[in-house]
Amino acid sequence: MIKVLIVDDDKLVRKGISSAMPWNEFSMEVVGEASNGAKALDFLKTQPVDLMLTDLAMPVMSGIELMRAARQLYPELHIVVLTLHQDFDYIQEALRLGAIDYIAKVQLEKEQFEHVLQRIHTRINGLTNTIRKMPSQNEINVHYQHVYALVSQDRKSEPKWPMEITAHEYEIRWEVERNSCMWAVRPSEEDQLFHQLKELLHHDAHSTLLVLSDVQERTWSQIKNWIMNYTDTSFFYAYNPNNQVITVSMNEDNTSLKEPHDEDIDRIKQSWFQTPWTHNDSYYNQLIDQFISLRLHKGQLMGLLYSIVMEWNHLFAQTTLGRIAMIHSFESWYEVEAWIKQTAASIQKADAQTSYSQEIIDAVKKAVRIMQNDMEQAYTASGLSQQLNISRSYFSQCFKDLMGRTFNEYSRYIRVEKSKEYLLNTNNTIFWIAERVGYTDEKYFSRIFRELTGLLPSEYRQLGRGNK
Repeated sequence: MIKVLIVDDDKLVRKGISSAMPWNEFSMEVVGEASNGAKALDFLKTQPVDLMLTDLAMPVMSGIELMRAARQLYPELHIVVLTLHQDFDYIQEALRLGAIDYIAKVQLEKEQFEHVLQRIHTRINGLTNTIRKMPSQNEINVHYQHVYALVSQDRKSEPKWPMEITAHEYEIRWEVERNSCMWAVRPSEEDQLFHQLKELLHHDAHSTLLVLSDVQERTWSQIKNWIMNYTDTSFFYAYNPNNQVITVSMNEDNTSLKEPHDEDIDRIKQSWFQTPWTHNDSYYNQLIDQFISLRLHKGQLMGLLYSIVMEWNHLFAQTTLGRIAMIHSFESWYEVEAWIKQTAASIQKADAQTSYSQEIIDAVKKAVRIMQNDMEQAYTASGLSQQLNISRSYFSQCFKDLMGRTFNEYSRYIRVEKSKEYLLNTNNTIFWIAERVGYTDEKYFSRIFRELTGLLPSEYRQLGRGNK
């Protein structure tokens, strides 16, 4: 006898389905009712149930949440969805979670009762004819050579996998987390499962099929946790929509991503600002390799890219060299590299609009960054041009054309801008601030500051703090 649980927040619906349908004709028996998902789970803990009919829109715990929990706790439980005909998106989600059928309540008429139960009964028999007993999470895997996992890189929406695949003897299937699901079958059935899962990739461009080896002598919990850790770390860098099948071993290092060192971050910034990576494939590849070798977590990588964009735009946004746009979100290194390529193209376009060679443009960019990074040093056009191996007069001309200010005007501008930050954000003396921005004479610094701002440093500090 197939034991049935009916879950719906409408008491009349529960009573109507329980009393009106010809359960006995199909060896079915209603053993319980529940008004929401939480109560249904409580019932499942106390009594055996083979088939659960559940509404989707319920208070306390929705039908979708109930399905997720029940599939994890009771893998052999069959689920049929009770819904309104217009809940199409919910129906699709329920089917992806493993529902074997759905009943549209508004279309359920007396003459259809027998047809509906016949259909459900047939599907249950088809599924129970194969052996699909799920092991416990702590059981050690000794029979299965590979585990196959579908993983979606899109964390914002449910994957579009039609989860109903041909049942395999001894098949194991678990939802690992919201955007990944794992399967295992005996070696004789692996080829068939592989091709079935590979076919599902066509339904979601963000999906990847992981073929995981060295899974024997591991508990199922260890395997699931390894997949979860992989999707949070290594998969970020491995994902490529042009290669949707990845073979990976559980013996491979799958530890957390690295904590970056300051010198590694500085090295990348130096490569970004001081090498012609936008116009040279060799330097471009070196920059990409530096990024990848850091193995930064998504949040850390976002912070690094943000700081690079902010610094670039601070230096060049108001010049002919142009600004670059920030990448606002990404789910993989593949997307980050695509943004880097677009940024390179944008910088190339801005550079092409000038009349100077790439070598001169790169030299001016390098000079600007040298000045910005060491304001205590009183750089001169003569000294920097000599360091960059360019004549002083030509360097001064190029600098003014590209940066929109003469070298001396730009030098005074960036020093005063930096001193503004010190004045508003520290309590240090005017003399201390003057030294930090390259002026040894406090009076001379104050005169330059007033020429550019109309205020003395002390007046600027007082006015700025008074407005806070």
